Amino acid sequence: MLKRALAIDEECYGKDHPDVAVDLNNLAQFFIGTGRPEEAEPFMRRALAINEASFPENHPAVGACLDNLSSLLLRLERFADAEPFARRALAIHESYGKDHPKLVISISNVAGILLRTGQTGEAETMLRRALAIEEFSLGEK
Repeated sequence: MLKRALAIDEECYGKDHPDVAVDLNNLAQFFIGTGRPEEAEPFMRRALAINEASFPENHPAVGACLDNLSSLLLRLERFADAEPFARRALAIHESYGKDHPKLVISISNVAGILLRTGQTGEAETMLRRALAIEEFSLGEK
């Protein structure tokens, strides 16, 4: 069904339309959810390329694609590959403000990479920052 939606949107809008990027991301998420994360990467990379070509560099769609790709690469234990994407996503989301909720995913991705590469001090600092943003966003209970 997802592949059919992708084919329809490619035919209707063209292969480089932002709606196609959404379909590609959905297909990638399907592969991740069904235990086949290695099959997701080409779809995520293509979605990122479409969004980078379609939107300004600090657009939320670009940031979301960067977060998704870094999260996937982290899951695949490709930390060196994941880090540049995670840091770019973090920079995009930081441009919205230091307490913006979108920061939590980006911070968590960077912190996950840092933890897995033995940089626990910086990872702890980042995770505390993510927690503070969550508490601020949700309101402390």
